[in-house]
Amino acid sequence: MSDCNHDCSNCGENCSQRSQESFQKALLPGSTVKKVIAVVSGKGGVGKSLVTGLLAAEMQRRGHQCAVLDADITGPSIPRSFGITEHARGTEEYLLPVYTRSGLQVMSINLILEDETEPVVWRGPVIAGAVTQFWTDVLWSDVDYMFVDLPPGTGDVPLTVFQSLPIDGVIIVTTPQDLVGMIVAKAVNMARLMEVPVLGLVENMSYYKCPDCGKEHSLFGESRLEDTAAAFGIEHYVRLPLDPAVTAMVDAGELESASGEHIAPLADVLEKL
Repeated sequence: MSDCNHDCSNCGENCSQRSQESFQKALLPGSTVKKVIAVVSGKGGVGKSLVTGLLAAEMQRRGHQCAVLDADITGPSIPRSFGITEHARGTEEYLLPVYTRSGLQVMSINLILEDETEPVVWRGPVIAGAVTQFWTDVLWSDVDYMFVDLPPGTGDVPLTVFQSLPIDGVIIVTTPQDLVGMIVAKAVNMARLMEVPVLGLVENMSYYKCPDCGKEHSLFGESRLEDTAAAFGIEHYVRLPLDPAVTAMVDAGELESASGEHIAPLADVLEKL
């Protein structure tokens, strides 16, 4: 527009000059978050929360101050995975994240609800607003890496996160299913649409390793990880096994004790950001 003053924050026009940064929300004064990594998938049930927790725990073990923003409002699982039972505290001005045993900072809707089994029966815009408040109204303390556990798909919440938070990259999670190409394509295309780089691809439940003979069994179909990564130009990828021991740790709230062996290559990528 000829009379544009380039101040998008006070303009309602949706013109070509409007930048992605103009939609981003500011942190609470006193909060510091250096890098924001979104963990996404094109469908549910692939293990996004597990990957989020494993990455956060591994980066915390490496000496980085990490945080998890649980953006899956209607299906939060992060607090239980880390064994968090207390509620978030705060004042009229801000909320404080809850700390795990290793010092990870966590914010989730289950840390606010009186009863964690209480269903969140909200419409999309209200849910998206709650996620935004987890970014703007929480006093995040000197966070090096924040991991955002997104709900599946490309709806209100993922769009809100991509527009409102300064996302530095995404990790895409999938499983070795027949529709893996289509599922990954949805996540990749959304990231590209929002001009956010895809940092890595995780194939969860890729195989089961027999504890007796050591042989790997493809319970959910043969892996197409390398071909899928090549097709979408994703340089970094890892395969996570179906491990009953890790499942037991998650159920017991001991995710931080799980080995970071398989997720370590992606942690290496994040340290180079």
